[in-house]
This record gives sequence, structure tokens and C-alpha cells, in this order.
Amino acid sequence: MKKYLCWHFLSDNKRLRWGNRAVVKVGKTYRATGKLKLCENGMHGSEKILDALNYAPGSVICRVEIWGGVQQDGDKMVGRYRRVLKMVDGEKILREFARKCALHVVLKYWKDAPDVVVRYLKTGDELLRDAARDAAWDAAGAAARDAAWAAAGAAARDAAWAAAWAAARAAAGDAAWDAENRLLRIMVTAAMDNES
Repeated sequence: MKKYLCWHFLSDNKRLRWGNRAVVKVGKTYRATGKLKLCENGMHGSEKILDALNYAPGSVICRVEIWGGVQQDGDKMVGRYRRVLKMVDGEKILREFARKCALHVVLKYWKDAPDVVVRYLKTGDELLRDAARDAAWDAAGAAARDAAWAAAGAAARDAAWAAAWAAARAAAGDAAWDAENRLLRIMVTAAMDNES
């Protein structure tokens, strides 16, 4: 039986969203009962981490295997079984990723970006966040403003998704999206390897 290596995000409390709402643990296999249906019933995941981020209910990132009656549709899949191989709290990683995506757009497309915006995106210094967000809003072009604003946003998963989307949109599409996906995958994999 073919097993698919995927990414899956959990709520910050690390619980399953449906069924018995058990706390998810590394090494454990979870099983769905009933008829499998994408977005409704089963063990879900995505082969690309940015695709999984689109469905993230929180910032806990899991590397998983999915198998058993697998159904795929575009950016996601569902199967009867999901085994958690690795897990990491992605809050800091996602914030850093959002800043990197935004910095790329700002440096490429916003030649006269306010210094406070560039400093915040490079350092993540929370004391600069509000000033950077305000400066970005007041002065930026649409793509750079969207990216910088997203990086300074409240929820890490939302900021990461919005910054990656803005960066890919500004850089014109699929190649940029693939590069952002690769960057996030490398960052998360390194964090997971450090926790092993």
C-alpha cells in the first residue's frame, strides 16, 4: 500500500479537530472511520507545505504519512490513516518565514522603503513592528505593502501565508511560489531535525 509523505498543521493545542479530539503525538497512527471524503472526513495532508498552510488551524507543523484509500484533489489529500513522523511548534518559524518573504518583495520592488520596515523584516524586533506596519501602510506600493503588512500581522500562520502569497504574486507566479515553498520546507525540516 502506497504511503504519501505530507505536511499537516494542527491547532496550537495539538488536538485532532474531529472525532475524539485526542492530543496528537509523534509516532502514533491515527485512523478515520466512516466514508472518506475530502474536506469532510478522513486524515488530511498536503504534499507541499504551503498548500498545507492554507488549511492550517494553528501553528503546529507535522510531517506525516497518509495511506489507505487515498483521494487527492489539487493541493490536498485524504486517507484512512495518518502517522505523525515529526512535529514542531511553528510559531517562530512562520513569523520568520513571513518576514523573509516580505523582505524579498520589499528589497526587489520598493527601492525607497522606509528604514524601519527593512530593519523590522531583517531582525523581527517586536519594538519596531507597529512602526514598520504603519510606515508600510503609509508609503508602500501594493505588493510591497501587502507583504510587509502580512509579516507584521497577528497570527503567524496567517502572516506566513499572506506574505508568501504576496511575494509570489509580486514575483509573478509559480516559480516564486515554488521557491517560497522550498524555503519554508527547509526552515521547518531544520527545526524538526534539531528537535530529534
